Amino acid sequence: MSQGFEIQVFNRRQNKMEIEKVYGDGMVKFAYGNPIGRLLGPMIASKKFSQLYGNAQDSSKSAQKVPPFLKNFDIPIDQYQKGSYTDNPIETSYKSFNEFFIRKFKDGQRSFTEQDNEMGAFAEARYFGHESMTDDLNIPVKGSMLRAVDLIGDAVLAQDFINGPLMIARLCPVDYHRYHYPDNGNTLQAFTIPGDLHSVNPLALKYRQDIFIKNERRVAILDTEHFGKLAYIEVGATCVGKIVQSFDESKPFKKGAEKGYFLFGGSTVVLCGEKGKWAPSEDILANTKKGIETYIQLGDVVAQQANLAEGL
Repeated sequence: MSQGFEIQVFNRRQNKMEIEKVYGDGMVKFAYGNPIGRLLGPMIASKKFSQLYGNAQDSSKSAQKVPPFLKNFDIPIDQYQKGSYTDNPIETSYKSFNEFFIRKFKDGQRSFTEQDNEMGAFAEARYFGHESMTDDLNIPVKGSMLRAVDLIGDAVLAQDFINGPLMIARLCPVDYHRYHYPDNGNTLQAFTIPGDLHSVNPLALKYRQDIFIKNERRVAILDTEHFGKLAYIEVGATCVGKIVQSFDESKPFKKGAEKGYFLFGGSTVVLCGEKGKWAPSEDILANTKKGIETYIQLGDVVAQQANLAEGL
């Protein structure tokens, strides 16, 4: 992050650095950087506030926000499916802002890597990656806040992930907000950890380093075919009305299948792995060391099996 709170992101597909245009950055700076805003912090981070805000995004009136939002953030809306009003132009086809927010890609717009040794991007997002969750991690937050036991909230389950690889995929309000399975496998266990709903924006993380373990989150322990056990953690955030699990977790899942989605608000998916099973891609690791996230499209490679990654 450069001076003036600019968020630098490396776009892998376009092979260039970009400055992120933040939705609601004034509110984030007020809530976390202003003394008065910090006093109001508990209210802003409360579930009630986010639920009320999320409910407002379900109203028919909220659909009026879609066309200016598309224009302001230059969203390639032609890549997405229309909303409920299929006879309308796509900009006015959504019955609410939330329906637009959880829009789906058109068939064929995204595909997952077909190589078994390659992990597909489970969200279209900005990625940080680490080969090992150790206490000296300091990007994007202090290492003690990235320990497996803190993230997973269960000391016994966390044992499998101590010193294992970690990826953090941050979704912005402008992004596709459905998240997917990175490999074939089965769900061993899933549960919700109650908590606050702080912003997960880097501007907020600069002021509060404990957000990932204070926020509400949903944890699923996955047994995957090619990458061992994974702890798949969906982190709630300010104005996220709801985390929706759309896949039946009693059934086996396939690589690329939709797992769930976030209703309104940017949020984050954290993936923890077993030590020595896999490693994040080299460009993600290199950019992370510089404090820069890597923007990666859904399904593109984000990690490799460890025995192959070691030779890169």
